[in-house]
This record gives sequence, structure tokens and C-alpha cells, in this order.
Amino acid sequence: MTVRFTSKKPSRRAFLKGTLASTAGVMAGAGAANAAGPDPLITEKQDWAMGTGDGVDETPYGLPIQFEGDVIRRNVEWLTADTISSINFSPIHALDGTITPQGCAFERHHSGAIELRKEDFRLMINGLVDTPLVFTYEDLERFPRVNKTFFLECAANTGMEWAGAQLNGAQFTHGMIHNMEYSGVSLRTLLEEAGVKPEGKWVYVEGADASSNGRSIPIEKALDDCIIAFKANGEALRKEHGYPVRLVVPGWEGNMWVKWVRRIEVKEIAVESREETSKYTDTLEDGTARKWTWVMDAKSVVTSPSPQSPIKHGHGPLVITGLAWSGRGAITRVDVSKDGGKTWETARLANPGQPMALTRFYLDTEWNGEEMYLQSRAMDETGYVQPTKNMLREIRGENSVYHNNCIQTWWVKADGEAENVEVS
Repeated sequence: MTVRFTSKKPSRRAFLKGTLASTAGVMAGAGAANAAGPDPLITEKQDWAMGTGDGVDETPYGLPIQFEGDVIRRNVEWLTADTISSINFSPIHALDGTITPQGCAFERHHSGAIELRKEDFRLMINGLVDTPLVFTYEDLERFPRVNKTFFLECAANTGMEWAGAQLNGAQFTHGMIHNMEYSGVSLRTLLEEAGVKPEGKWVYVEGADASSNGRSIPIEKALDDCIIAFKANGEALRKEHGYPVRLVVPGWEGNMWVKWVRRIEVKEIAVESREETSKYTDTLEDGTARKWTWVMDAKSVVTSPSPQSPIKHGHGPLVITGLAWSGRGAITRVDVSKDGGKTWETARLANPGQPMALTRFYLDTEWNGEEMYLQSRAMDETGYVQPTKNMLREIRGENSVYHNNCIQTWWVKADGEAENVEVS
């Protein structure tokens, strides 16, 4: 049989048909080239088909199957003195779609994850309000409910890459992020219940843990889209994500998403706490610090192929995939480069971008062993285009920590392995 292709490269369908034809030839014993013999996974009955499996109550709360046991959060031991005030990273290289399972969603603690019962939870709203109020968990459940999906990104995500390529894996360079559906009560609803006085221009939100982590938020943002959330992805918040109640601040840096939230004080001016002065400000090249940089600008990363997700299937069709997001609105376009930014191809968005939520992109291509310098470049609905690292350095130098949304490069080698490199 003669097979003719109408283009220089075979289509993905033709490639797969060729693979199937080869398999059929093996099963039929066709030719010396097929001497490997039949595939026992096709021709022989397997153990899993010869007996019963686990009953319905084997795992009352479902767990990942053992074969996916490596898809876990990971810490970098040398990053902090201990794990109490530390961070771990979401395994974004091993996930698809956009929703992050709670069990994989990264953690950031300032004094460890605390255990607080619903029955012991209280939320106080005080300060410049007509009526100071205290809510129990049950009180919150009686208010009109909202459900919204947003990303949460630590301001220090990609922070170690300012001075050059450092950590070898998308999980470690970009894994301080997750994307979940939150259910709860609009903060505006609770503030209106208390009655904000005209002179109230800020809210100071404080957590119940030992660090008393607190952040000042302009009243405009508090009344816009913030949520007092008690569910994520349909279930109760996990302990490490602020159970029983946390604040959601869409599009803004993760430190403002106060966990175990206990108090919201309406104030005339910002508190200027530790977390908004000595921390979570941007050091510029001249040594000055820029503050109030709350919004997480448009950013993206190729998650596969990447150092933790190399190409293993050999030459032929290849799916390049990754994530894009913006704190200013919806992602409208993602371009992918295979040559370090010399040329770009527009990727396919899995779904239209949603404001302040992760967007999955795909580029279906061919790979035949050539080296690639993979990059992705995101654009959002405001027209903002993700910058190169050099563009950021021109303004902020190399001594910054937070808000690094530069274009990332993976060097994919001829053997399919990948490495973190800088093409700035």
C-alpha cells in the first residue's frame, strides 16, 4: 500500500493512523520489522480484569491513585529557615485545565497553619461604621451567596529569577499560584450591613493566626469584588488555605488575601503595616521602594514541555501547553515562541479568558528533535503585553523580589529534556 501526504509534514491523524497500522501489523505477525511480537496488554487478560476492585467505602474521602503520587506540592528547603514561616509550590507542570485541586494548591504561612473551629470563629467589623458588628460562621451562611473563580498568586512568584535562571522547574519558578472557585459572601454586603461612614477610605483586614497578618485595602476595592469565602472548589477551605473563612481579593497579590480573617476595621488612612512597607514593596534600581503595587500584571508560563515535564514520546506531534493570567482582566491572547522570541505563533485558548482567572493555552505542533527555546507571551483585555526580563530590569534593576512577570525561557534539548535558561 502506498501512502501519499499532501503536505511536507504528516498530519496528526496520519501519524496516529500509521501507528495503529504498525500495531495491527505486529498483531498479524507481518514482516521481520515487526518481530517484537504481539502487545500483551492487548492480547492477554490482565490482573485488573480478573477480580473485583475496592468497594465504595474504601476511601470515604477520595484520594489520588498511587500512580499519580508524585503530583504534590513541594518546598525548597534552603529558601527559609523553617517551614513555619515558609512556602511550598503547586505542581503546575503536572496539571491541566485551570482549576487547582485544593490538595495541590500552594501554601504560604507567616506563623504556621492554625486549626480554628467554625464554632470558635468570629468576624468583627469596626472602626468608621454606623454599627460595629460581630458575625459567627452561621451568620455568614445566611447572607446572599456568590461563586467566583479567581487565581491567587504570591507577589514573590518568580522572584528568585530576577538575577538570572535559578530553579529548574515550572513548579518552582511559577508555582506560587493556584486557581479555585470560591463561595462566600461579598465583602460589600457585610460593609453595607455595618454602614461605612463617609470618611472611611480604607479597610484594614487582620488574620487570627499568631502573625496577625494584616493589610490595608482601599475602600473602592473592598466594595467592588472582594469576597469573604468559606468554600473553595465546592468544599470547605483547607486548613492551610484559611479554614474556616478567608478574604479573597481578586487580581491582587496573595498576601492581601488574609486567611483566618477575624477583623475588618474601616479607617480614614492606611495602617502601613509591616506587610505593606518593609515587605511587599518593589525595590527599584536606585534603591528606593515602590509601594501600593497590588495588582498582579499579565503573566504566562509554558508548563509542558518544561524541566519537570520533558518530551518522552519521541518525534512527531507535540502539544505545548501552559497557563496565562492577569490581575487587570481577562487574557485575550497568548503567543508561543520556539526560538527564544525571534518568531511567535498564536496559541489556542482552551476557553475564552475570564477576568482574574487562569487561562489554559495550547500550541499543537511537530517536533523532530530540534532544540527549542520555548517562551510564552500573554496579553490581556487592557492591551497590556507581558514584558521581557530586560524590560523590567531597565526600571527595577536586579535586586527586586516581588511582581516579576517576565517572559520565561525553557531550553528543550535534542533528547527532549528541558532546562531553565535566560533569554532576556
